[in-house]
Amino acid sequence: MNIIVLVKQTFDTEEKIVVEQGTVNEDGVKFVINPYDEYAVEQAIQIRDDAGGKVTVVSVGPERAAEALRTALAMGADEAVLIHDDRIGHDEQAVAAALHAFIAQEQYDIILGGNFSVDNGAGQVAVRLAKMLGIPHTSSITKLDIAAGKAVVHRDAEGDLEVVELPLPALFTAQQGLNEPRYPSLQGIMKAKKKPFRELSLDDLNLDVGAVAARTARTELQLPPARQAGKIISGEPAAQAQELFRLLRTEAKVI
Repeated sequence: MNIIVLVKQTFDTEEKIVVEQGTVNEDGVKFVINPYDEYAVEQAIQIRDDAGGKVTVVSVGPERAAEALRTALAMGADEAVLIHDDRIGHDEQAVAAALHAFIAQEQYDIILGGNFSVDNGAGQVAVRLAKMLGIPHTSSITKLDIAAGKAVVHRDAEGDLEVVELPLPALFTAQQGLNEPRYPSLQGIMKAKKKPFRELSLDDLNLDVGAVAARTARTELQLPPARQAGKIISGEPAAQAQELFRLLRTEAKVI
């Protein structure tokens, strides 16, 4: 069973976001594996341990993303690939195109990724990749069973549960609850240093710049307004409703 896991390096969710001159200040920031991608890595390792095969983790990003891939190797993945090239655009279409160029040349049965990344919340890369590869996909899975060349998954459908059966190869994105990701052990960290780690550029993938050009552009970046203290409305229900309506109209100006 050959499994490819899409990994993105993101801000640690405990980090304070500072925006300066329209960009996020990365000075002194701690980066981690996108938390939803950790579920994908853990699931891939469990499948590999049960069925045999290989787990390859792949990321498109800056050189520092190698740290996230090293962490995945320390968790138990078998090899890592970092696609790093400043000519690759920064939107989901560009990243998916770069991943497609690599994965289309690989042998795989399953592709796993996170449901979405915590930094931009887009959740588009994996779905776009499945479309480019022409394989079925299911998002937000909380359970994955593999047998006889098929997958049966439980999918979180915004509070409801969907059970889906689909043939392999297929792509899945992991939702919280799929498993409990392991922490890298000291032995795993030491082993990770000797595992295969490839770094690829557009030239290695035979891609021209136009194929990985961004289709979208960010026009502005700013933090949301600071949260204000709430108000408690007292009195009889009818009076509360009247006061709420007045506040929504005169202060919040939403009606």
